[in-house]
Amino acid sequence: MTRQITIPRIGAAGAWRDAARDLLGAGVPPSQVTWGDSETPRGLFDTDAPIPQARALTVPRSFIPLADSVVWHADPERFARLYGFLWRLREAPHLMGDRGDADLARLRRMEKNVHRCQHKMKAFVRFREIGARDATRRSFAAWFEPTHHTVEPTAQFFRRRFADMDWRIVTPDISAIFENGELRFVEDQPNPDLPEDASEALWVTYFRNIFNPARLKVQAMQSEMPKKYWKNMPEAAAIPELIAEAPARARAMAASAPTLPPARVGRVQAQLQDLASAWDGPSEALPAAIHDCTRCPLHRSATQAVPGEGPRDAELMIVGEQPGDQEDLQGRPFVGPAGQLFDRVAKEAGLDRARAFVTNAVKHFKFVPRGKRRLHQRPNRSEITHCRWWLDAELRQVAPRLVVGMGATAAEALTGSGADILKRRGRIETRADGVKVLLTAHPSYLLRIPEPQTRLREEAAFRADLARAVAWLSAEQTGLSPPGV
Repeated sequence: MTRQITIPRIGAAGAWRDAARDLLGAGVPPSQVTWGDSETPRGLFDTDAPIPQARALTVPRSFIPLADSVVWHADPERFARLYGFLWRLREAPHLMGDRGDADLARLRRMEKNVHRCQHKMKAFVRFREIGARDATRRSFAAWFEPTHHTVEPTAQFFRRRFADMDWRIVTPDISAIFENGELRFVEDQPNPDLPEDASEALWVTYFRNIFNPARLKVQAMQSEMPKKYWKNMPEAAAIPELIAEAPARARAMAASAPTLPPARVGRVQAQLQDLASAWDGPSEALPAAIHDCTRCPLHRSATQAVPGEGPRDAELMIVGEQPGDQEDLQGRPFVGPAGQLFDRVAKEAGLDRARAFVTNAVKHFKFVPRGKRRLHQRPNRSEITHCRWWLDAELRQVAPRLVVGMGATAAEALTGSGADILKRRGRIETRADGVKVLLTAHPSYLLRIPEPQTRLREEAAFRADLARAVAWLSAEQTGLSPPGV
């Protein structure tokens, strides 16, 4: 004797869940259950006798959403397959995580097919207006032919999305009707005679214009939008024509595309763009613009950007590497240990800092934290290139007659190369724009020399370089031949 369980087409998920719970609690094995719907013929030994009182049972929580999807599959054996697997879960709940189990794999495929069908329904239902436009609630209808019984579980999506209007989605099986805020389901509705929609022409025009013939993949398109849905989609009428015209349109697009410059020209243009400064605001606005800089990632960890300071008509510009710890905190250049050493040596060389414009090649402090200390890190080429935007703007505004570049970073920012500083020091080089540059060591280099005699020797060379800059400016002012040219 087997038990005949009839699952209605409407409310199938709840009905199956209630029946399966009672059968499982009563200990009825799958071999003694016949599942079907109202059209399933009764077997010779089937009975619809009441199920005995069931004892409470628990199942893995992950089985519930699986069952709530699989019950909408079109496979007539779906109810039996679900109950058969549920029966096995009584003694082996770990099966829900066993990817090698054949029964679970089949159910997962069925679940995936139902979800795919729901996605197609959301994407390919096309409504037409059937009510009077002056009605309190506008009314729409659509005909759709789903692969599985997905109208009931998917209707909640349309209910949320179109809550301010009446609509109905009619299918050969179950139809969803939403009127005056109430959702109901009915069986076996005929295909409605839907009117033409004037807005469909606009939709087809839009579809034609977003179609890219150069990216056409017919098989991929039909996989996402199977032909069975085309007859109810207005834009599908244009698909055969668009496919036929695609090769010719793709060739025309390629022929009309702009030609690319040779690779060498592209590199030159990129280099010029990197080196060019496009900032051309008023002089008094430059410090604030530097403070707001976010051109490279250094701004994320530094306290503030540190612009240059000094007379805007200074004849001499001093360019260092980057702000240090104290400069970052105070917002002024050359106020830390290296700046104090520079001030002392510059005074001994006859260089008046107050008459020079002092700045850095990079405006933010780059460091790595070590406990409570922040250890200086040398800027990389990308950071120097990004900050050259501001250095070039300062050079254009101050227009100095001579620039003293201290250290490899300043040399790279000013001349394009930071190599061989100790060999190039003391000589005056001329940039492409005519600006004169004298290179020397950076004061922080002197502070890092551990051996006292070597430090004194290098400090003397640094003092001589600054004195040479002063002498060059003095000689040029008097009309004499400047040294080092």
